[in-house]
Amino acid sequence: MSLLLSRYAECIFWLARYIERAENLARILDVQETFARDIKGGHDWAAVLRLNADEARFFERYEVADAPSVLNFYILDRENPTSIVSDIFFARENARTLRPLISTEMWVQLNVFYNRARALRQVDITEERLNRVCSMIKEGCDTHAGITLGTFYRDEAWCFYQIGAAIECADQTTRLLDSRYLSFEERDPSETVSPVEASHWTSLLRSASGYQAFRRRHPRGMDPEHVALFLLSDPCFPRSVACELQIVEVQLGRLRRQYQLRRVGAALEQLDGIRDDLNVDNVLAILRGGGIHRFNDWLQRSLNDLSGILGRAFFGYEALPQPEAEDHAADKSQSQTAGSLQQHQG
Repeated sequence: MSLLLSRYAECIFWLARYIERAENLARILDVQETFARDIKGGHDWAAVLRLNADEARFFERYEVADAPSVLNFYILDRENPTSIVSDIFFARENARTLRPLISTEMWVQLNVFYNRARALRQVDITEERLNRVCSMIKEGCDTHAGITLGTFYRDEAWCFYQIGAAIECADQTTRLLDSRYLSFEERDPSETVSPVEASHWTSLLRSASGYQAFRRRHPRGMDPEHVALFLLSDPCFPRSVACELQIVEVQLGRLRRQYQLRRVGAALEQLDGIRDDLNVDNVLAILRGGGIHRFNDWLQRSLNDLSGILGRAFFGYEALPQPEAEDHAADKSQSQTAGSLQQHQG
């Protein structure tokens, strides 16, 4: 029988998601800055807003979606609940509730990490310095992950931590892929991938820490279809959607078998539906049909639904009324901000 309080389970779930979200946002910003160096001079920072369905919130306080405004919005803006500083703050607040459960090393590192992020100023996030800042954020998140791996007790709380991190990573991998594939779909299919475009795909893989792993699977060439399949369906790459969903399945099974938490059935059913559509043949047909953005959008909404199912099963969330027509942008925005609305309940 489980002895973990539901409020602790919720806090550890969202602690993991916030750390993963901060790291992946840093990855997306880093990729966008790389693509801004296109030889054609193309530069669309509003693409990051569209990926995260943040246009309405952004334009309430900013007039133009240029580099200074978007970078401030996503890194320093404490009024934006999806900024990196906000993500790290919410992670620390959830960790504060979890002090009886987490290690001292986890708590100290999160405090130091938050203070470093809070000390950033506008001059630190210019395009010229963005790579350095993103590297600092990613290193801080990786340090947290390493300390957690080495010090966090392996009970039910660990299961919820793993589930939260995996759901967030899967969601953010689809957004990272969108950051490049949207422009690729606008090309003439008969055109070959140019050296400049190949370098962009290489940068995308490096931003996902997947270049070396990709080369083990595809030693030569840089085919966008191979990159998309690798990030979505490869079961051996740790940041792929398929691999992350394997982690969720394993941890849900452990909660049911080892801790007798029987309310995982609906979550496993939702998970099976997502995984069925991630088979290589299906994803390849979608890629060749030009529907990868819609597929990524569906994945993001499905993962958001999975998070809601877990919340109703374990965290005491109330069931939401079913809308007559789905608002895809609203669903994406909800998946980005739900934790900030829930974290104080922990």
